[in-house]
Amino acid sequence: MSANRLREALGAGTPAFGGWVVGPTVIGPEEFAAAGYHYVGFDVQHGYLDDADVALLLRRLEHVPIGTAVRLPSVAPAPIGRVLDAGADAVIIAMIESAEQAAAAVAATRYPPAGVRSYGPLRASLGPDPAAHEARVDVFAMIETERGVRALDEICSVPGVSGVYVGPADLAISLGHTPAQAWTEPAVLDTMATIAAGTTAAGRIAGIHAGTGERGKRAAQLGFRMITLASESQALRRGATEHLREAEQ
Repeated sequence: MSANRLREALGAGTPAFGGWVVGPTVIGPEEFAAAGYHYVGFDVQHGYLDDADVALLLRRLEHVPIGTAVRLPSVAPAPIGRVLDAGADAVIIAMIESAEQAAAAVAATRYPPAGVRSYGPLRASLGPDPAAHEARVDVFAMIETERGVRALDEICSVPGVSGVYVGPADLAISLGHTPAQAWTEPAVLDTMATIAAGTTAAGRIAGIHAGTGERGKRAAQLGFRMITLASESQALRRGATEHLREAEQ
């Protein structure tokens, strides 16, 4: 049975840091692994990827030592099932605002009678056992609105929810601020800290999309354990800028 490398990283007792992929690159995920990142997230919500693209990228990572998570825009079962059939360790489901929505997300990862997932593993190493397929999957409910924050305790109480993943930009907008203020506005930072504390108290994993290493360090101080640092495009731009700076000195 294929191991859940994300779960292994999260069980180490220290924050797990991740990279993010928004486009159809076969190099980015492997470079994140080579750099020592614990996981890579694939963005089917805002990136230039669909679930079929992600399935192909996941197949390439079968023997690369890095955890995998896929962000999807809704609880629709078919796309969730396809990325899990390709071996994703976890799914991150956007805009969860209630226990009912969280339960629907979990149901999309479970076979009947517990859920609505259809059986069809695409990776041979997953094995033939449906129960094992279900057991290796983690489900993160993305909380990024004021309504979601109010429902935090109920969302964390849903069986099968592994944790909560915060989207700072949308959270800031929901609280009446701009995305640029997500990491500077005290009200937003306080809300992030509240989410991290409540999620941890419920025995779940608190995750967040930080966007930079500096913010990632701040997120760890707030109590988050699963922290996404940068996308492949951000990493490329930063590296390219530094190389140009060195050449022009």
